[in-house]
Amino acid sequence: MSTAEAFQIPLAVAESYEATFVPRMFQEWAPHVLDAAHVGPGTSLLDVACGTGIVARTAVDRVGDDGTIIGVDLNGAMLTVARRVAPDVDWRQGDVADLPFEDGTFDAVTCQMAMMFFPDRDRAVAEMIRVTRPGGWIGLAVPASLDAQPAYRPFVDIAARHSGPEARALLGSYWNCGDADELVAGLEQAGLGPVDRRTRTGTATFDSSDALVATEVESTPLIERIDEQTYARIRSDVGEALAHYTTPDGLFEIPFVGHVVGAQVPSAS
Repeated sequence: MSTAEAFQIPLAVAESYEATFVPRMFQEWAPHVLDAAHVGPGTSLLDVACGTGIVARTAVDRVGDDGTIIGVDLNGAMLTVARRVAPDVDWRQGDVADLPFEDGTFDAVTCQMAMMFFPDRDRAVAEMIRVTRPGGWIGLAVPASLDAQPAYRPFVDIAARHSGPEARALLGSYWNCGDADELVAGLEQAGLGPVDRRTRTGTATFDSSDALVATEVESTPLIERIDEQTYARIRSDVGEALAHYTTPDGLFEIPFVGHVVGAQVPSAS
């Protein structure tokens, strides 16, 4: 499993993530990730790279009063927002490559749309396995590869055409964990099994094609590396190429393809 360029998120971006990305993109994936991890009444759940906490928050009603939920994220800004939105959930700062828990602490571990950002994915998977009890489950969701994205692929192509290959590297890092066969093979090599893989298409909703471009470009260092003329050309060409995704009420709804994977930690012999 390869590495990806990573960068810290300021509070303003974390606030925007919660206000925009969560309801318009990621909220719909949380139940599927929880299903993959077999989360139900009484489950002790760890959500790693929890961001502003949509998976953990969605799990509250599932686990009930007898369950426990902890959300862990490396980024303090994400946790600041998570604590504000759901103060009753146990939010902790920590690194997925060095989780601050004893072996076998949790019945289930989840990770939604974050593995592609881990500098060492093998180490992250090993840590998720370590803190999950034998027989427990790990549930993951990752975006499918860029080639599988009907809208994002042409968007990145346009950005790279105007900005050069650096734009593809920055905008493309989000999709570099999207080879489902490679993902499953890595999990099996780590000792997990059985592994259940499902590919589904969700929806990402924006106010306009310009909002899509702004969301993607301005949440990465690319915005600091292009001039306004280049940025304007990207917005114009994306608007023209993806105009058919504009809904009758003026919103911009594009398909977002992802893989949901559930993998069981082997029972103790």
